[in-house]
Amino acid sequence: MQLGFLSAILPDLSPGEVLAFASDEGFAAVEMMCWPRGKAERRYAGVTHIDVSEFGHAEATHVRDLLRIHGIRIAALGYYPNLLHPDPEHRLHVAEHLKKVIRAARIIGVDVVSTFVGRDWNQNAAANWELVQTIWPPLIQEAENAGVKIGIEHCPMLYSDDEWPGGKNLPSTPAHWRTLFELFPSANLGLTFDPSHLIWQGIDCGRAIREFGHRIVYVHAKDERIDRDRLYQVGVHGFGWHQPKLPGLGDVNWAEFFAALTDVGYQGPVCVEVEDRAYERTLDDRKRALRQSRRFLERYFG
Repeated sequence: MQLGFLSAILPDLSPGEVLAFASDEGFAAVEMMCWPRGKAERRYAGVTHIDVSEFGHAEATHVRDLLRIHGIRIAALGYYPNLLHPDPEHRLHVAEHLKKVIRAARIIGVDVVSTFVGRDWNQNAAANWELVQTIWPPLIQEAENAGVKIGIEHCPMLYSDDEWPGGKNLPSTPAHWRTLFELFPSANLGLTFDPSHLIWQGIDCGRAIREFGHRIVYVHAKDERIDRDRLYQVGVHGFGWHQPKLPGLGDVNWAEFFAALTDVGYQGPVCVEVEDRAYERTLDDRKRALRQSRRFLERYFG
């Protein structure tokens, strides 16, 4: 396994500066963000470290030169829109951009594109699964043609009463993962596994890794802290009782997590995803978050 991080936490840095920081701090890999340029829809979105809008061999050569200079690999290209958005025009727009990300990955030589399935929050699960079967086959075919694996990140994207109970990303639990892989058995579709999303849902992380290990194509490292006092006040149907934290500052059992990953033979990158508000105020804070995460996690990498 190789330790890396997501570039979304360093939006103020150029691609070369991101890779230089990774190299200087002892990271081996970076997930590079590939959002279309423009206004971000939410926190950590809208970051463009590789612009795939007009991406050809010249652009790919420039990226590969940066990787060679800094001795870093790209763990994945990242783009996390809602591909099942209620607005059909929006769905078409983000699907076309995801295809561009997949094609760019092929040209650069990157194995994984990490993304969301999405969800129409106005519809029930059955209606969303019907929409999945319309929207997703061309995307999977694009990945198969490119020889690239799509990693589905399983965050429920549930942050407000308006999104209750399903959130904005459909396959957030093992039951839904089974449905997804039954519908699409393609070897080019898998999971971007993140333990933090399972903690607050009460899902056994080690068991999930052991059941779906053959489908894990990429891994995020983020912790989640349960605020027991807040949970007492609002219950599981309320909000604000769990928060993303740096690895080691929450309730993830990291020894169990890495034991399970090694049990299933995972050997790919594990990339720190910083969404801890305590480390967001300045660029120095966000760099410190990555350093602190590396120091905590490197014990599992030998």
